[in-house]
Amino acid sequence: MNFNGSRFDIQGINPLDLCEQYGTPLYVYDAQIIENQYKILRGAFADVSRLRINFAIKALTNVSVLKFMKRLGSCVDTVSIEEVKLCLRVGFEPQQIGYTPSGVSWSEIEEAVRLGVKVHLDSLPLLERFGKAHGANYPVGIRLNPHVMAGGNLKISTAHERSKFGISILQLDDIQRIMKETGVVIEGLHQHTGSEIKESEVFLNVAELIFDAAKNFPDLQYIDLGGGFKVPYKPHEKGTNMPKVGAAIAARFNQFCKDYGRDIELVWEPGKFLVAQCGTLLVRVNVVKHNPSISFAHVDSGLNHLIRPMMYDAYHEIVNVSNPLADKRLYNVVGYICETDNLAEDREMPEITEGDVLGIQNAGAYCFTMASNYNSRVRPAEVLVYNGQAHLVRARETWDDIVRNQIEVEV
Repeated sequence: MNFNGSRFDIQGINPLDLCEQYGTPLYVYDAQIIENQYKILRGAFADVSRLRINFAIKALTNVSVLKFMKRLGSCVDTVSIEEVKLCLRVGFEPQQIGYTPSGVSWSEIEEAVRLGVKVHLDSLPLLERFGKAHGANYPVGIRLNPHVMAGGNLKISTAHERSKFGISILQLDDIQRIMKETGVVIEGLHQHTGSEIKESEVFLNVAELIFDAAKNFPDLQYIDLGGGFKVPYKPHEKGTNMPKVGAAIAARFNQFCKDYGRDIELVWEPGKFLVAQCGTLLVRVNVVKHNPSISFAHVDSGLNHLIRPMMYDAYHEIVNVSNPLADKRLYNVVGYICETDNLAEDREMPEITEGDVLGIQNAGAYCFTMASNYNSRVRPAEVLVYNGQAHLVRARETWDDIVRNQIEVEV
């Protein structure tokens, strides 16, 4: 959402008009930002001859967004069989779908095999069972844990030695034993360090660990280095320096391919990097309450639609769409949920009055997909804006959706 000096707009559309048409709360996604982020990522690794971008769809699973990603040329990374089926439904080919679950049942793994997608296993027991069941008939990828602590905080760090994700990089001998005993073919190595990583050295250091491990696997078709690129959330905050990361990783990967004896594919699987900045959650102020110590702006949303501030202590910039030029005051922006659901604390903003529309920024990733019906509240509508046109891509839930699957019994 851009500020043109007098009002906010999304590709020339007044957000207040969208609220009038579709109601609030309302998620709005700017497709131009998605396209720009995708181009930035591909451009950063332009020196890699075989590059694959897998959008991590857990960030934003709306089918219209997935179709747009497909049109851009992206492939996809999924973490559940339901996500796999969603991607197949919107037209992705099985080999364009990476499936990287954690601790799922054997039946789910077997369903992924029947569907023909690229499977990544993250435990030795699953790898051994998979090898005994399929041998060399279904090449598979494995997720390694490189024992690196990185990311915005512990809750989004996924490659330290106590993380549940991946097979420890110290267990390469066990992997080799399973390969020898079962004949399973390892076609890909995968890792994902965490989220909101800014330092290029972290990406390069982890890549070196994976490249070194790759020497033990003669049949590799790809190396997947995950994602985790940081995007700015706070004003004047810096994201990952993509040209710097791209140049360093591309040079090292190309040297690895030369040493390995053939070109293989370099895979990235960003989620937040591609879609976080495209999203705005538009909410309306129900009540402004002035206490002796703080003023509260109560809005018609809460942690049921945006759980990241309470779950990760995440910061989301909030703007007063209705009155952007008013004198500033200090507020806590809070939700209507019967929990402490602070969306922002001690935030200086243009004066807020009842009925104002606020825009919560960076609401494209892990916002709707983590939304719930807590307090029996419905989930909002979603709108996708492209080429100056707004498209409703998910209808607002209704009361019927809340009770649809409930069964009344007398006990």
